[in-house]
Amino acid sequence: MNNQKQKLYKRSIRRKRVRSRISGSQERPRLSVFKASRHIYAQLIDDASGKTLASASSKEVKAKGKKTDSAKEVGKMLAAKALAKNIKAAKFDRGGFAYHGRIKALAEGAREGGLEF
Repeated sequence: MNNQKQKLYKRSIRRKRVRSRISGSQERPRLSVFKASRHIYAQLIDDASGKTLASASSKEVKAKGKKTDSAKEVGKMLAAKALAKNIKAAKFDRGGFAYHGRIKALAEGAREGGLEF
């Protein structure tokens, strides 16, 4: 197994482990994060009904600069959308990614925006 496939395989195992413990509800949805090489995506998901309540991505943010800065802005944008729908708390699903860099910046931005988790 080459290095790239091994990294994806290990991430899928971590993702399954995290998802087995976290489930979102209407009152406290799951904040799911996906990180690609260029962009970062976040959404609030109600797993009971299978619906996305709010979403944000770095494609919507027009910030220039570092990827971590745009990830923080995505977190703030998602928190603003959540507060507009009376969602004050969420469960953080890092999606198998390590909690540092852009993932951590998104979480800090969401907390600054008023979302609790």
